[in-house]
Amino acid sequence: MSTQKPSIPKGTRDFGPAVVARRNYIFGIIRRTFEKFGYAPLETPTLENLSVLTGKYGDEGDQLLFKVLNSGDFLKDVTAEDLANDDGRATRRVLPKVAEKGLRYDLTVPFARYVVMNRGTLVFPFKRYQIQPVWRADRPQRGRYREFYQCDADVVGTDSLLCEAEIVLMMAEVLNALGLTDFTIKINHRGVLRNIFQALGGEGKESDLFVAIDKLDKIGRDGVTKELLERGFSEPVIDTLFELLSVSGDFPEKLERLLAGFVTAGVAADHADGYKGLRELGQVLELLRGFGFPQFEQLEFDPTLARGLSYYTGCIFEIKINNVNMGSVSGGGRYDNLTGAFGLPGVSGVGFSFGVDRLYDCLEELNLFPEGAAATTRCLVANFDAAGMTAMLPVLRELRAAGIASELYPDKAESDKQRVKQYKYADAKGIPYMLLEAPEELGVRKFKLKDLRARQEQTLTLAEVVAALA
Repeated sequence: MSTQKPSIPKGTRDFGPAVVARRNYIFGIIRRTFEKFGYAPLETPTLENLSVLTGKYGDEGDQLLFKVLNSGDFLKDVTAEDLANDDGRATRRVLPKVAEKGLRYDLTVPFARYVVMNRGTLVFPFKRYQIQPVWRADRPQRGRYREFYQCDADVVGTDSLLCEAEIVLMMAEVLNALGLTDFTIKINHRGVLRNIFQALGGEGKESDLFVAIDKLDKIGRDGVTKELLERGFSEPVIDTLFELLSVSGDFPEKLERLLAGFVTAGVAADHADGYKGLRELGQVLELLRGFGFPQFEQLEFDPTLARGLSYYTGCIFEIKINNVNMGSVSGGGRYDNLTGAFGLPGVSGVGFSFGVDRLYDCLEELNLFPEGAAATTRCLVANFDAAGMTAMLPVLRELRAAGIASELYPDKAESDKQRVKQYKYADAKGIPYMLLEAPEELGVRKFKLKDLRARQEQTLTLAEVVAALA
């Protein structure tokens, strides 16, 4: 039998202990922030029915869903007629017969499904956070993986803009706690985008316009222009679009100038949406002023922000770390009727998500992980001989009872070479302290606590060791 070279699918990764420890450092900061703002934990299954997932993310999103083949003979219901390839309809006919389930694409749609299924037991407004992996059949590249974690926080059952303001606060608090202080929180409103579409005279398809605008930071003005021309928009309309999108100034100034642009373009204020988007963005701004939010210079009203997911209806958010060449590390927005797809219309919600993998890459590139974040053990208890090992077992118990992550080196070291091996072990694992027995003083048992990073040591009682490491 030939030996198979082990591998993992593209876009997925193994995480060793040091990486997991650093990821848990990020998770911990996010989790504590979510809970501080009143969000409760929730988990949903890895697999969802495709009927739950499809049609919620737009055409591009649906194409990125991982479908799971039915167990057993998944082809048993497929006929020759189903396989007839007539203009690509064969796939649409065959898919429901061979795959009923898929891997979750995000955490928001499963959350909406959960709310509908459990609406009789939930207290509204319902606030939840969720930290779980999701899967997308995307082209793998730096910062973009096929399997990755999201950290979502959503609230449903209220249309209060207080929720949007608190999302900004949570975003800033997490980034500041991680040391990623050079960031920009971008905010827009789907109502603003609809007003822009109205200002263009309603030419072309609204969804085509939003999708193209969403690519502006990736393909530039020329690329967006080319795409809109291909989708039936005229050059004068495209010129008007970029004139509206290029408004300058701070947050309030952009609101005023875009409003003036809408009035000039003849967008009626008594339209069903009116200027709702601009009005609500102004209200979010006022709420943040009431909170005393100190980082307004890092909050940007960006009319070009569209967010590709089709279920957003109100405010939308995105975060960019400015001193790292990386896409957005967080995004989200308001969705007024996501639960309506599951038979519960009219339940408004808003939420956002952190991409932990991108946050990790940013922290690593900027060398912002705190010293010791990768270590899982805080203290290594040395083992020099059989008698010493037995004597140190109660010490190890005391350290662990005090909540100090500790381990006893399993192999005794009876030579200098073997003792050096223990130091190398501690260094390789990033263990900051080593504990050795010291000679008794006046009948009191003493220990040498070595700080391996500072290259210092103290002679202490066990109680003092515990106090120093706690």
